[in-house]
Amino acid sequence: MSTRENHIGICKNVPNLISSFVDTFVDYSFSGIFSPHHPTPLNETPQTRFETPDRLVAIGDLHGDLEKSKQAFRIAGLIDSSDQWTGGSTMVVQVGDVLDRGGDELKILFFLERLKREAERAGGKVVTMNGNHEIMNVEGDFRFVTKEGLEEFRVWSDWYCLGNKIKSLCYGLEKPKDVYEGIPMRFPRAREECFEGMRSRIAALRPEGPIAKRFLSKNQTVAVVGDSVFVHGGLLAEHVEYGLERMNEEVTSWINGLRGGRYAPGYCRGGNSVVWLRKFSDERPHKCDCAALEHALSTIPGVKRMIMGHTIQEAGINGVCDDKAIRIDVGMSKGCSDGLPEVLEIRKDYGVRIVTSNPLYKENVASQLAPESKTGLGLLVPVEHVPKQVEVKA
Repeated sequence: MSTRENHIGICKNVPNLISSFVDTFVDYSFSGIFSPHHPTPLNETPQTRFETPDRLVAIGDLHGDLEKSKQAFRIAGLIDSSDQWTGGSTMVVQVGDVLDRGGDELKILFFLERLKREAERAGGKVVTMNGNHEIMNVEGDFRFVTKEGLEEFRVWSDWYCLGNKIKSLCYGLEKPKDVYEGIPMRFPRAREECFEGMRSRIAALRPEGPIAKRFLSKNQTVAVVGDSVFVHGGLLAEHVEYGLERMNEEVTSWINGLRGGRYAPGYCRGGNSVVWLRKFSDERPHKCDCAALEHALSTIPGVKRMIMGHTIQEAGINGVCDDKAIRIDVGMSKGCSDGLPEVLEIRKDYGVRIVTSNPLYKENVASQLAPESKTGLGLLVPVEHVPKQVEVKA
């Protein structure tokens, strides 16, 4: 091999290395997180079914509040004071609605992505799901976006476009696509000061948008973990009949821009859809359709409970229909009801219980802590006089 041919062989991957470096530089400049890129193939579908882990933690809606999100992970012993993964082999399911109502939406997405990598290295797993607010934003429905949320996306866009400009100067790299292609400059029903943030948000989150592809396309829309099925709003028998894997595959394809245009599949739109359903989440137990719930559960072999977010539970995490429906959205975001963080824990050795930061339950904390738990974690073992809390199952 000639010297010239050898140099070509050595240097042929330099453009890709430069592209990866620029991506990492942009991520770190925006989020403060060192986040090497590992693109997911567009045809890869998120896993739908998982074996029962020794410890499973379920976390409700986060809605743009990074600090409350971190508190939820901390009270479950999943991260330390430096926000590093300490959950070991624990599996975590976050049931969606990271977006809207707060100004830290992208920061939470980067935070969860980093925890996924750290958990995997430790033998654990973090599963993230699509809620109705993820679906709405991919469709361009920004009714619940905050001023701070628009500004966060505008700042991200500035960094992202800078990275593309740097890449365009590199010989051997394909010219980056204009992220704003086809997006109008003005929006008739919006204030002028919102235009730039709205353009940035559309560019990032529309089908095939860089944030949608990188983060949301990897979310599950429904997940079965052991004897629990997770969904943001709820499942009806007709959804199960349609196919859990099929729904995950189709939603991922839609977010990646491979099918369906602007709007999500029908089972993600409307009051009876998997991300909007409230038949099992009304705080008044007699308003919950236990018959429909039991019918849906009976069509999923081995599953005995449905765990959902979407509807704020002012009384905290609770169960209805003999705990076949467990509702875990406590409205923790300051953009919602600024509720105290709580998470659900399911262990092979202890069953189902609540981990809460509510000081009302810390008077008897010593008797409620598992032997290996850290001091101060309120592992609530509900008793009869506490309204509507999840009963511990042996």
